[in-house]
Amino acid sequence: MAVPAPGAGLPARVRIYEVGARDGLQNEKAIVPVEVKAEFIRRLAAAGLGTIEATSFVHPKWVPQLADAEQLMPLLDGLGVGPGGTNGSDSSTGDAAAREGAHGGAGTTGTSPLGANPARTSPVGTSPAGTSPVGIGRASASTAGADGAGGVRLPVLVPNERGVDRALALGVRDIAVFGSATESFAKANLNRTVDEALAMFAPVIAKAAGAGARVRGYLSMCFGDPWEGPVPIARVADISRRLLDLGCDELSLGDTIGVATPGHVSALLTTLNEAGVPTDRIGVHFHDTYGQALANTLAALQHGVTTVDASAGGLGGCPYAKSATGNLATEDLVWMLHGLGIDTGVDLGRLTATSVWMADQLGRPSPSRTVRALSHKEP
Repeated sequence: MAVPAPGAGLPARVRIYEVGARDGLQNEKAIVPVEVKAEFIRRLAAAGLGTIEATSFVHPKWVPQLADAEQLMPLLDGLGVGPGGTNGSDSSTGDAAAREGAHGGAGTTGTSPLGANPARTSPVGTSPAGTSPVGIGRASASTAGADGAGGVRLPVLVPNERGVDRALALGVRDIAVFGSATESFAKANLNRTVDEALAMFAPVIAKAAGAGARVRGYLSMCFGDPWEGPVPIARVADISRRLLDLGCDELSLGDTIGVATPGHVSALLTTLNEAGVPTDRIGVHFHDTYGQALANTLAALQHGVTTVDASAGGLGGCPYAKSATGNLATEDLVWMLHGLGIDTGVDLGRLTATSVWMADQLGRPSPSRTVRALSHKEP
């Protein structure tokens, strides 16, 4: 167990923006049953995560795995904050920011142990099934998570006006749009130029804001692009500023192919501040392609960032950037943060047990080093 040793100049609390249920599962080839997805989210909430990205209202043709968005959200009634308990808005903008999100990748149905491992219907307050001991790690906040709200925020990704209409009709109150810092990835992921994508987002953001929803703007390829190479910092700052000007409440800076290093992270954040983008509206989303995700996260924390995206068990990647490996594992992040004396509101034992359970549903072990160490499961 990590012995907390607080670091100088670090935040007292970090908001973890959990993306495993959407970004983590969207590229799975075998369709995950909606009941399993709902149970996964309930268990994540029971572990103390206060912001859990639930799904995407994208056309099923592009992301078959998320075609069940309308079926999933009602299964989460009572879990979130806000009207109908479906979702909610965090009143604290200081902790809000972050994540590079939902790229749309086409999955295909296939044979997997999913059908043989139906989700249990255990209530949120019960311990999730798993082999790791509950109580490993530290959770000094309540099970409502470090957001400090009385419920769980359940943001969803929307690609266009049709998507935001579908989400708002279900009472969703946290919306995300997904843009790119490079032309190549904008074309691959959205079939639009960067400027065309921003123009498409304008009515989406306006409609969401008009309905009282909070809006997050994901910006991918902030550090490097597999087609274009290094991405100019000034370009990232310009597009970030434009997303805020459109009405985004927070940004998530994505290292989509995992090429960032701590110095690059610090330089980008400094340039963003100089461009008028406040640190308290920035979140970070790192992939661990070169083993740099935790080091990059620490650099962001030292700059004052307090929102970090992560995926339970290290699930996920990017379907349109083949060099991208999995997301930063939430368990690995929590282990580091608790070791630094930073509050997250997360019970690491419960979280680990949840990832072990989800790995069983998917039929393969979790890639997270912390999950493997605490559950004594090796790949």
